[in-house]
Amino acid sequence: MSLLASLTSSEQRSALLARLEKERARRAAENKLAAYGPYAKQREFHNASSEHRERLFMAGNQLGKTLAGAAETAIHLTGLYPDWWRGRRFDRPVRGWAGSETNEVTRDGVQRYLVGEPKNEQAWGTGWVPKARLKDWTRRQGVPNALDGIMVEHVSGGLSMLGFKSYDQGRTKWQGETLDFVWLDEEPDHALYMEALTRTNATHGFVFLTFTPLKGMSTTVDSFVQECGLGE
Repeated sequence: MSLLASLTSSEQRSALLARLEKERARRAAENKLAAYGPYAKQREFHNASSEHRERLFMAGNQLGKTLAGAAETAIHLTGLYPDWWRGRRFDRPVRGWAGSETNEVTRDGVQRYLVGEPKNEQAWGTGWVPKARLKDWTRRQGVPNALDGIMVEHVSGGLSMLGFKSYDQGRTKWQGETLDFVWLDEEPDHALYMEALTRTNATHGFVFLTFTPLKGMSTTVDSFVQECGLGE
């Protein structure tokens, strides 16, 4: 006799509901991008990509900056543009970089948001890139649980490529590549920012930044403030 057959009708219903809830939770965790509903400022940030090559989401801590950056990165990598999207679209696989201050910060920030908990490989596919679209990855040597890059299936066919970078690698490690976009999470120095922007010149791509302005009125912050007319 099977275990299910030995249970009462009430127990069977409870067991079935528990299995269904577990499956629902698994599907939600492996495709959280489908449920992304940005608040007004996040949506404004995303949709500004239709007109601007350079964007900055500058706000206080825990206000959804990195989340918005990760969601947008996943949207471009997959081509899964939601109905509300009014920003730039790619109808082909893309090449991009995402980076932060150090390899460890990149791993624990952008990589975790995009792929899942770095220390638990079984959880890779529970970030903003849907598990069904996350096709492969390469590891970074010398940094435990860190990835060098990921390959993501685009809806048009083919694979989008995303490399993980860090500011402490130095400007020379940010040279030589042609990219569609770069996401910088935390503020880089201005020379590195300009190098990242240069990587997108040939494709007329874009760079977007997400950070809290801990360095005050830096050159990078001031350039956005002046361009937007906020310093007048």
